[in-house]
Amino acid sequence: MDLKAQQRKAMLMMALCAILWSIAGIFIKWISWHPLQIAGGRSILSGLVLLAFMKATGRTFIVNKYSVLAGIGLSGSCISFVIANKLTTAANAIVLQYTAPIFILLMSALYLKAPLKRRDVGVVAFTGIGIALFFFDELSPGSLVGNLLGILAGIFLALMFVVVSLSGENDSFRLSGILLAHVFTAVIGTASIPFLGFATTSRELLFVVILGIFQLGIPYILYGLASRHCSPLACSLIGTLEPLLNPVWVLLFYGEVPGRAALIGAVIVIGAISAWLVSSGKTEEKRRKNRNKF
Repeated sequence: MDLKAQQRKAMLMMALCAILWSIAGIFIKWISWHPLQIAGGRSILSGLVLLAFMKATGRTFIVNKYSVLAGIGLSGSCISFVIANKLTTAANAIVLQYTAPIFILLMSALYLKAPLKRRDVGVVAFTGIGIALFFFDELSPGSLVGNLLGILAGIFLALMFVVVSLSGENDSFRLSGILLAHVFTAVIGTASIPFLGFATTSRELLFVVILGIFQLGIPYILYGLASRHCSPLACSLIGTLEPLLNPVWVLLFYGEVPGRAALIGAVIVIGAISAWLVSSGKTEEKRRKNRNKF
């Protein structure tokens, strides 16, 4: 298979990955379990899928400070995201989590002393305006907390990406961190049962299986395969299908309509981050070409 065909195949896999990620909101809405139990049940199945993939492809499971911190970051993001979906609209939860790149910039500047470029400052400012608009709708106390948890999910996700970037090029670090995140989330979800109680139906069990295997487990494998021939910029831009489609499924099948201010905020956030990704990608491409000249 030639390079262009491999790239097209990788982009299709990334698109399928984003579409599968986007079904989280509707299934979380349909399950009556406590959010901790939804997150835990989903992670048990996702973890098994990822473990099978790592064994089949010869990846090594690594436990060190990087994989543990990455696991804590992703676990915190998963739990915060599921709770946010229960308290606020699916649109608010996913778009606020999608602000993770902004927190990556801020963490890199504060803790890694990475310089902020003019476009970085611009995207942080525009995204901040977009986030503020989510709080302009008339919110119940629960919705307010849900919005804050959506932002927290983005912060935790940013932590994972920053830690992974420090761990080097070894793919096993990233996969081990994801697997540990599923372990942490599963333990927290299971431990909550004696305190919160538990009741379910066969329909809800099926929904959790869909979330664990098809919404989270398989997409991570698709992402890993796609990233070999799909540039980081292309993966990131195709990944915007997730925050775009997630609210659509919830609107069509659950009837949940986001507030007007939140919709405007979502357009600003997704637009600003997408524009920043394109600009950053072009700069990186120029640097790569200049390096290749020498």
